[in-house]
Amino acid sequence: MALRQKLEIRQGQSLVMTPQLQQAIKLLQMSNLEVDAFVESEIERNPLLERDEGSDDPPVEKKVEAPPLEKPEPASGERSDDSGWSSLRSAGQASEEYNFESLLTREPTLAEHLTNQLNLAAADPADRLIGAHLIGLLDEAGYLTGDLEQAARMLGTSVARVETVLGVLQGFDPTGVFARCLSECLSLQLAERDRLDPAMAALVANLELVARRDWPRLRQICGIDMDDLKAMMAELRQLDPKPGHAFGSVVAQPVVPDVLVRLARDGTWAIELNSDTLPRVLVNNRYYSTVVRNAKREDDRVFLSECYASANWLIKSLDQRARTILSVAREIVRQQDGFLVHGVQALRPLNLRTVADAIGVHESTVSRVTANKFMATPRGTFELRYFFTASIAAVEGGEAHSAEAVRQLIKELIGAETAQSVLSDDMIVDRLRADAGIEIARRTVAKYRESLGLASSVGRRRDKRVGH
Repeated sequence: MALRQKLEIRQGQSLVMTPQLQQAIKLLQMSNLEVDAFVESEIERNPLLERDEGSDDPPVEKKVEAPPLEKPEPASGERSDDSGWSSLRSAGQASEEYNFESLLTREPTLAEHLTNQLNLAAADPADRLIGAHLIGLLDEAGYLTGDLEQAARMLGTSVARVETVLGVLQGFDPTGVFARCLSECLSLQLAERDRLDPAMAALVANLELVARRDWPRLRQICGIDMDDLKAMMAELRQLDPKPGHAFGSVVAQPVVPDVLVRLARDGTWAIELNSDTLPRVLVNNRYYSTVVRNAKREDDRVFLSECYASANWLIKSLDQRARTILSVAREIVRQQDGFLVHGVQALRPLNLRTVADAIGVHESTVSRVTANKFMATPRGTFELRYFFTASIAAVEGGEAHSAEAVRQLIKELIGAETAQSVLSDDMIVDRLRADAGIEIARRTVAKYRESLGLASSVGRRRDKRVGH
């Protein structure tokens, strides 16, 4: 078969990610601090942009029962005018891709460091919510300043549950964080070194005698001689009484919520954007008109036109970002109304697709919006992504149940047992199906029971008999 050359015309479709489109997507997932830094860099680059310092416009507010907002434009956009952003790049004003790290180069704060560990250690959404709340109660030295009973009341859960989460947090790095006093801080560090023997525990429990240098009394309490006491004191001096100060070179900024949720007078949830986190930017149209009219060179007029297009794109993108955040927050509140009313045990199963379908955007858009965004609620301030939970199927097509809600039901069933009515895991499966319409496997019940620190039916029956 002979080979020959020929020309063919083919028509096809493809999605081209323009620099402007890529920047819009990045803008959507930035935190409010990152957005502010980005806007500041654009103001420095673009002579037509300026801060609107005098605006007193109230934040956008919606109630969960109100009609849906205008459907946000997808992050991908159906139309994009590339002239503004790409032309600026070619003109040398934005020759490099925006790099947030180049503007805010710093070490992570203590809260950020602990939050990263929390997201890996806590698979349960309720535990993440509790952990996030406790992180917010730390002082600069890493000590827990809040009251656990008050935290439990705010989150709508038990003190025991909060204490369990606290135990996990006390295993985080740096060792000693989440201690409630100096002796507990030192004990955590000694335990991590496997040096918290009875003598050392007695020494740490009597730090007031250490401060008074009451060596005879300490030797008596610890049951050791002077040489051992000196060695133990040397160990104490190697510990860090303020582990949080390892992150103290940068002043920790308090979390500023992007969304505010409050109970309205009519009993609905009012949701508004935090105006303090919304950068106000204006295009100086008068300056643009004057300069363009007086420009003598064509290159100058083209450059200013490019700046004008880029400035308008930025304002439109910021407005779209705000509207999308509000739409996502509204749907989260609508879905997790039970949490706001009753606490963590009422968390509903929720995934990105549910929210995306409800507001008419892609899942990736919801994923970007929920990253690095915080919502202030009557139960505390939480990152938006913490409200997305795993789910347990319901029988006969009923409403699904969150994993945490099922765990709480199992705990309540076991808590109501008597010595004559101890439930096996199979019996718990049957009770959940009959009483709550929950379809769950026996091995899942066993896993949840073990995560609650509850023994098997055999062990519980034996303990109850011994107790009687």
